Amino acid sequence: MLVLGLETSCDETGVALYDTERGLLAHALFSQVDVHVEYGGVVPELASRDHVRKTLPLVEEVLQAAGCEGSDVDGVAYTAGPGLAGALMVGATLARALAWGWGVPVLGVHHMEGHLLAPMLEAQAPQFPFVALLVSGGHTQLVRVDGIGQYRLLGESLDDAAGEAFDKVAKMLGLPYPGGPHIARLAERGDAQRFDFPRPMVNRPGLDFSFSGLKTYTLNTIAQCREGGADLSEQDRCDIARAFEDAVVATLVIKCRRALEQEALKTLVIAGGVSANTRLRSALETALAKVSARVFYPAPMFCTDNGAMIAYAGAQRLQAGQVDDAATRIRPRWPMEELPPLPGQGIQQRSTAVPGLSE
Repeated sequence: MLVLGLETSCDETGVALYDTERGLLAHALFSQVDVHVEYGGVVPELASRDHVRKTLPLVEEVLQAAGCEGSDVDGVAYTAGPGLAGALMVGATLARALAWGWGVPVLGVHHMEGHLLAPMLEAQAPQFPFVALLVSGGHTQLVRVDGIGQYRLLGESLDDAAGEAFDKVAKMLGLPYPGGPHIARLAERGDAQRFDFPRPMVNRPGLDFSFSGLKTYTLNTIAQCREGGADLSEQDRCDIARAFEDAVVATLVIKCRRALEQEALKTLVIAGGVSANTRLRSALETALAKVSARVFYPAPMFCTDNGAMIAYAGAQRLQAGQVDDAATRIRPRWPMEELPPLPGQGIQQRSTAVPGLSE
């Protein structure tokens, strides 16, 4: 089954073609970072307009790269939520128009299920059951996964998501949006011994997260460095970035180990934009090796929002016979636990070998 996937939930336009027999055939991504950077964050109206301009050209690009025609497509999947309402509506309406024109079924996909299943695109894919850490600009969640659609929330952020905290601390340090990669680069030159930031909520029972206090601690540290009217030196900024990143990473690692122990599992999946952080990956691998557990994550290009994860997730559900009715529905807020389980749980795992396309 050949499925076209469209991702338009926020500030990246992703399109991909996934075949349940041959794997990922082609994908393309357009990032709107340059559009939003001057505003220090995503402007929903601008995001929607850019999706209108970019999605159909990317569809044409992907079809051409895969050597396919629209008539070859067997189904269309799109992100129905969660996300920005206007941006979701762009993808939903285009997906439905294409599906109607081609005479094929269409299905709205849960954005976070796409992230959760993105590691299945890799040659070495995890097996169910596992614990998943979904960590991005909008979500920080620990979920037990027993199969597609079989999800149980174990813990989540009570305030800002980890990615959102990175963005806000980056702004405090005078760094551009999005903040995560810029903080990571600064942290490489930081002195890990200079500051010791707290690890929020690790001494409390449970698996919830909170990063608001850590942001406040960071702000107070910046204020202390500026006492007497002094400007932050470059080394100050590097050291603060390192302390903040270390605190977030340590918190996530501690909670992941706790979740695996609680659920008596040995497999962790980490997905979402923050999963591209190299310090987090290294820390998780080291920590889990000590308890004979393994961690799986997508290729870096599939950590952030992308069409491949939507095409894959959509293909699994479309192949199982799940299809949307005639009504166009989006769900800007959509608990993942509400998703129906996939009958049979037949997982298609294929390599992501793809011709050189825009990432």
